Amino acid sequence: MKSQTLNEEQWQIFQTLLQASDRISVQQIVAATGIDHPKVSAAIQYGEEQGWLATDEQSREELTATAAAASQLQAGLPERRALALLAEPGRIAMRDLAQNPNLPMSDVIKWGSLRGWFDKDKGDLVLTDQGRRAFEQPDADERALELAVARGGTLFLDELAANHIDAERVRLLVQNRGDLAKLKPRTLRFACLTENGRRILTHEVTVVKERNMLTPEDITSGEWQNIRLRRYDVTLASENVYPAKIHLMQKIIQLTRKAFLEMGFSEIVSPMVESAFWDFDALFQPQDHPARDMQDTFYLQRPAQAQLPADEIVDRVKRTHENGGETGSRGWGYRWNVNRARQVVMRTHTTACTIRALARNPQPPQKVFCVGKVFRNEAISYKHLPEFFQVDGILVDKDANLATLLGTLKEFYRKMGFNKIKFKPAFFPYTEPSVEVFVYMESKQSWIELGGSGVFRPEVTRPFGCQVPVLAWGLGLDRLAMLRYGLHDIRELYWSDLDRIMEAPLCQ
Repeated sequence: MKSQTLNEEQWQIFQTLLQASDRISVQQIVAATGIDHPKVSAAIQYGEEQGWLATDEQSREELTATAAAASQLQAGLPERRALALLAEPGRIAMRDLAQNPNLPMSDVIKWGSLRGWFDKDKGDLVLTDQGRRAFEQPDADERALELAVARGGTLFLDELAANHIDAERVRLLVQNRGDLAKLKPRTLRFACLTENGRRILTHEVTVVKERNMLTPEDITSGEWQNIRLRRYDVTLASENVYPAKIHLMQKIIQLTRKAFLEMGFSEIVSPMVESAFWDFDALFQPQDHPARDMQDTFYLQRPAQAQLPADEIVDRVKRTHENGGETGSRGWGYRWNVNRARQVVMRTHTTACTIRALARNPQPPQKVFCVGKVFRNEAISYKHLPEFFQVDGILVDKDANLATLLGTLKEFYRKMGFNKIKFKPAFFPYTEPSVEVFVYMESKQSWIELGGSGVFRPEVTRPFGCQVPVLAWGLGLDRLAMLRYGLHDIRELYWSDLDRIMEAPLCQ
């Protein structure tokens, strides 16, 4: 019978199986031989194909203690330290407990209540009978974590029964406590030799040296005759290589800048701390507009007032609000308050930047844009944040019209990777006509609104000496990034998720 040929690593793996009295896991073979897991798995698969091995799989749940678990157990978990404070009085006011800087109250109440150690009664934390018994010995999760730490950080939940630890209680107490441990399902693969495999591997095997290449010494010594060149398997998975990348949000910002610069625009900047004059009044937004309320806008206490531009500019804006001034409008018909204009705000849009640029240079032609962070008093949710990025721009030209605006925005979104764009009529306080911009998302099969735009009203442009049409737009970049990267929660853009950054395609 022809002898079976194995390389040295295969032989080492099968020798480990020969020496085992029962089935053995792939992980145990890796530990015993020091050979990489993929090579052991490949050898097991080869032996199974030859009929030498029988394999089976087992699903187990693995508990892995975090690096901080040992020190936290030694110092005492927050609820156990609170338990010590409750030992004598039996109850304590939660406000008194909260004054202890080393006791996070949310953890104390959440985990202490889950364990059954505490009850809440009229603002007090009360020790239960189960809490009194907890002084006598650690809880199941504490014992399991101590055991895991002693074993190098991991153990399987089905091993806990041998140590008289309730695995279900451990799962209940650690499954949402990532600072202490993580639970992960594991599939273990086991192998054992068949009778035929044991006979062949004992009597009918030739071991050869296998190398990637021959050395000059192998050739001159004649050793090359005992060496088999290792076959190069192009079907094997290669190692993942992650080139250096910037943050996903920063990439969108850079692509936005590149798009407008390629279209012949110049970039401008302005402060994030702005006066109400430039943020609201210069844009013909009335001083009693709801957007100026504190529930929508962040106001600063220090400094309490901002410096306004030249008196003649302030006067023209004032008259425009009150009676239309020289714009042909009737204005808003109220008494304009200069002190409200001096209020200091966190800018609510980057239009404050573009209107400053128009005031500096009202003469055509001009094409500028600004990318920056803006702030609004929004409740945090999956689609809203109190601070986000926006791109604003203006195009000043005597021949500019609505068609010019739509074409400009369509070209911008085409450069950002969106080919289906449409516009809908809208209303904004400082543009007329006004349109909202929508792009079509193939993945969602729907149209998504991404920003507003329009032609500045004369009440906005003429107080600064501009007599020609000014096209303007303000577009949100965070929502654009969400769509670009397939995110469902805007907060994901700001999480410290290195895996997402590494795995994001460079071209997307």
